Parts: sequence; C-alpha cells; structure tokens
Amino acid sequence: MNGVHDMGGMQCMGPIHHEANEPVFHSVWEARVYAINRALGAWHKWNLDAWRYDIERLPPPDYLRMSYYEKWLAALEIRVVKYGMVTRDELAGGKPAPGSAKATPVFTVAMARVLQPRITAPSNDPSVAPLFQVGERVRARNINPLGHTRLPRYARGKTGKIVLDHGVFLFPDTNSQFLGEKRQHVYSVQFAARELWGEGASPKDSVYVDMWDDYLEHTGS
Repeated sequence: MNGVHDMGGMQCMGPIHHEANEPVFHSVWEARVYAINRALGAWHKWNLDAWRYDIERLPPPDYLRMSYYEKWLAALEIRVVKYGMVTRDELAGGKPAPGSAKATPVFTVAMARVLQPRITAPSNDPSVAPLFQVGERVRARNINPLGHTRLPRYARGKTGKIVLDHGVFLFPDTNSQFLGEKRQHVYSVQFAARELWGEGASPKDSVYVDMWDDYLEHTGS
C-alpha cells in the first residue's frame, strides 16, 4: 500500500545493525505474542494477506515507533475485536464478560510441538494461462492502490525482464480483503539497478522482484 508502511527502497531510514548471535526473541513477551498469534490464527478467521494488511493499517507514527512484535501485538488487538473473538471491554479489562461463552481451543499445546504446514493450492495449474512469457520485457504498472499490495513503489512504472515463471498463486491484493483469491501467474522480474535507482547505481547490479500478472503490462516493444 502507499505510505510509510512500504519502506522498500527508501533512503535515510538509519543504519541496519547486525547483531551477532541474535536470539529468536529478545524478550519473553515477544515469544508470548508469537504464540498467541499462532494460536488465534488456527481459528482461520483471517488469512496471511489480511494479517499483513492489518499491520499496514496501523497509524504511521505508531508503525515507525513500534518494534517488530509491538506491531504484531497492536494489530492482533484490533483483529480479535474486529472478528468477534473478544469485545473491546474484555480486551481492556483482561477478563471475559459475565455469561460469555467459553470456546474450546482449536490449537493445543501438543499441536504446538509439531510444525503445522501451511496448505496451499498447487502452483502447477494448467487451467490458468499466463499473460506473459519468460524472456519478455514488461513494465510494472504505475498504480497507487489504497489497500494491501505486494507491488513495491520503487518498481512502479519501471521496465524489466521476466526470467522465471513461478506458477499460479492467489492474488494478495484481493485476498487481503476477502474479495476472492483471483489466482494468477507470478513471475521473477529482473530490473537493472539503474532502472530503479538512476545513474548512481552500479551498472552490474540487478534486483529481482516477484510480480503477479495484475502488476504487469506489456511494453509494446
């Protein structure tokens, strides 16, 4: 989406500090947020794209201020109310409302010890024809969607070459708002660094971006 949430390719955001022997979690509360998110996700009230979209809708000052798992927690608090899992009063008070129904967890401790694979439809789907071909030069559409998108701003309007067809996958822009999966081909598109960043970039460098059919257009050449 447009806004500070799409930070790819932006400058002056500060250095990235490498942390030797970085732990999985820096604090116990981060592990708890991860566990709660995983347990509640087992109810399948939202999908991965809707999950990302909720984080992107955090107010820009909060998004820039918060740490990684703080964003997870803030979005989770909004999500459980939005999908009717708790009320705002229950969330604020930390206790269930008198007489509220007690649900049976669909995710147990025993299940947590086993990696739960994410089941997706096969990418080899001959019923969905590709709109573009490997080797073809294409242009990323210059669009400014209001909702969730995986089309980064730095690539919009830029020209590249398709080097690989990954197969067929659901379309995150519609899936994030429960408007349908709209399955289509996804390609690895090679962009010259100078096409993206100008003459100051190295002529030897390229950036490869995975792009759906709906993100691309023919160059006409």
